[in-house]
Amino acid sequence: MTVIFSKKCEIGLQAVLFLSTQNSNTLFNAHKIAEKVKQPKEFVSKVLQILTKSGIVGSKKGKNGGFFLAKSPAEVKLIEIVLAIDGKSVFENCVLGFPACSNDNPCPVHNQWGKLRDEAYLMLSKESLSDLKYKTLKKIVSL
Repeated sequence: MTVIFSKKCEIGLQAVLFLSTQNSNTLFNAHKIAEKVKQPKEFVSKVLQILTKSGIVGSKKGKNGGFFLAKSPAEVKLIEIVLAIDGKSVFENCVLGFPACSNDNPCPVHNQWGKLRDEAYLMLSKESLSDLKYKTLKKIVSL
């Protein structure tokens, strides 16, 4: 598990990265996506529903239905997936969980964490899914 993202968010990132490497006309059921990202099917299904509501992933119901990337990989940044699943609070709340943590009343790691958090947000906002295609393909093949 990552330091700042939920398990749902990790799975969402992996599922969307997988979908971004595939032909846009191909539908994948939750079982196949779960198999590719080595995650439980039930969890993948729930995450895909969240991503469908956000418009990042599309779905088609029925016997030959499945999930697909609803936008061009060049249009989607990782930050969109994080915000759809975990929300912006992951970049706003205290990493140690102190409710009154602020610049005026900082926790012990407030200043250091703030820099890392801002860098993480910026990094997730920069590259599109298409920018990450080659690295994603190498990673999925190695899973």
